[in-house]
Amino acid sequence: MKPKIVVIGSANTDMIVRITHIPRAGETVLGDNFIQSRGGKGANQAITAARLGAEVTFVARLGKDRFGQDAFEAYEKEGINTKYIVWDEASPTGVALIMIDLEGEDIICVAPGANGKLSTDDISKAEEAIKSADCVLLQLEIPMKTVEFAIKLASKYHVRVILNPAPMAKISEDLLERVDVLTPNETEAAALTGNYVSHPRDLAHIIKRKFNVENVIVTMGKDGAVISGLSIPIVVPSFPVESVDATGAGDGFNGGLAVALARGDNLEDAVIYASAVGALATTRFGAQSSLPTALEVVAFLNKNAEKVR
Repeated sequence: MKPKIVVIGSANTDMIVRITHIPRAGETVLGDNFIQSRGGKGANQAITAARLGAEVTFVARLGKDRFGQDAFEAYEKEGINTKYIVWDEASPTGVALIMIDLEGEDIICVAPGANGKLSTDDISKAEEAIKSADCVLLQLEIPMKTVEFAIKLASKYHVRVILNPAPMAKISEDLLERVDVLTPNETEAAALTGNYVSHPRDLAHIIKRKFNVENVIVTMGKDGAVISGLSIPIVVPSFPVESVDATGAGDGFNGGLAVALARGDNLEDAVIYASAVGALATTRFGAQSSLPTALEVVAFLNKNAEKVR
C-alpha cells in the first residue's frame, strides 16, 4: 500500500537566472540564461513525494492566472490529489526570483501572492485527508496561523507532523512540541536557538531539549545532516555529487524524508534516503524539474550507499 502524505504549503513560479557570483548589496551582475519553472516549497515537496511513490494530497492556493493553471495541470500529471487546491480570485500565483552562482549556490526572494491567503478554512476542508494520512508535511511560506491550525489538526488525529521551518519565522514553543520531526538547515537552526557559533550537532540537541521536539534533523548541505532523536546525535554524511543547482535540494530532502518515514523506515535510514533524493536534485537545473523518481533514487543508493555508512 502506498504511504499517504498530505503536503500543506506554497506553490510558486520560479524565475531563475544563472550568474557568476551572488551580488553584494548595491551590486549589479550580468546573468546567463533565464529559466522559468514551477516551484514553491510545498509544491516541490508534494511532487517529490509523488515521484517517490506516495499517495499525495496537496493543500494550497493558486491565483487565477496562467502560472496557476500551468501549475495545477502539472500537479495532476504527477498524480497528485488536487481536490483541496483553492483558486484565489484576488491574488496572483506566488513568484520566486532566484539567482544561482557557478557553484550551484542560490539566493531567493519570494512574492507570496495567493500563498499568503491560504486559510484555516482551507485546511478544515481537507480534514478527512489529514485524518487518514500517514504523514503531514508543512513549511513556512504560508501564514503562520494556518500552519499552527494544520499542525494542531494533525496532532488531534495522532498523524505524524514534519515541519520544515523555511523560510525562518518565529514559532511558538507550544506549537513546536506538537511537531514530530523538525528539519531546519544550519541557518534556521541558529535562528531558532539564537546561537550562531555552535556546531549544528549541538544546535540539534539544543532545539530538541529547549523546545521538546521529538526528532530534530539539521541539514548542512554538502556536510550532511545531523539527527537528534536517537540515543546520541549522529551525522549522516552527504552523497558526493557534481552539484549544478541547489534550488530544489532541501525540498527534495524533506519530500524524501516524509516518504521514507511514512512507509516505516527508521529515522537514520529515512535520512539516508532523503539525502540521496536531495543530492540527486542538485545535479539538475530547476526545482521540480530536478526532482528524481523512486527508480532513480534506488539506483543511486545501490551505487553509493556504502559512502554514508
